[in-house]
Amino acid sequence: MLTRCMIAENRKLNGSVIWLAFFIIPLFPAIMGTYNYLQNLGILKNGWYDLWTQNTLFYASFFFAPLVGLYAAYLWRLEHLGHNWNTIMSAPVRPFYLFFAKFIVIIKMVLLTQLWVLVLFVLCGHFWAGLPGFPPADIILWLLRGVLGGTAIIVLELLLAMALRSFAAPILVGLLGGVIGMLFNAKGHGLLFPYSLMLLGMNSNRSENVLSNQLLPFLAACAVFSVVFFVLAHIFLTRRDVHT
Repeated sequence: MLTRCMIAENRKLNGSVIWLAFFIIPLFPAIMGTYNYLQNLGILKNGWYDLWTQNTLFYASFFFAPLVGLYAAYLWRLEHLGHNWNTIMSAPVRPFYLFFAKFIVIIKMVLLTQLWVLVLFVLCGHFWAGLPGFPPADIILWLLRGVLGGTAIIVLELLLAMALRSFAAPILVGLLGGVIGMLFNAKGHGLLFPYSLMLLGMNSNRSENVLSNQLLPFLAACAVFSVVFFVLAHIFLTRRDVHT
């Protein structure tokens, strides 16, 4: 049943306008970050690492969470139309399977988004910033860590998109959460707030590895927040009933 749910959720992406957002939205932090890097060459001397700090400052703080909120809102849009929620609650499939299938689909979208961010980073570095060679291998690790850090955000945004019928609400919460997460991270308390984990994973606005001595606490925080939000989603689905 879970496999069928995943196939159904993937079909929603076929020819979807969501791909337009997928390609366009990451362009903004890439352009803004590279422009900011070029304006500060007098103090930014570490090439690819400094370009990374500028790009991820915008991407992880202001664009990633709202984009995930958009993915989540889009996947729940059909269920919120008309009486489709009644169909879900009365179908011979556990409602949580549907939630988890959407989670898997968004994980796939986030992995593709991270790959697109890497492509834009390399293109901006080569053809705009004029940096030689290729980015350091650390960047790949930080991108993958960003996916782990974004897991809690994905589950939370899916929970919000499921509970709130408003299409815009998860996107706005994602934007607010990203800004607050940046503040938590700046104060050194990033592990205590789910929206900060993406910034930590991406090594946002840092040229040195900020998780060199905090990898296990980081992984634990990602797991704890994700499990808590999964449990809340399960409780919501078991207590939600058919409505008229």
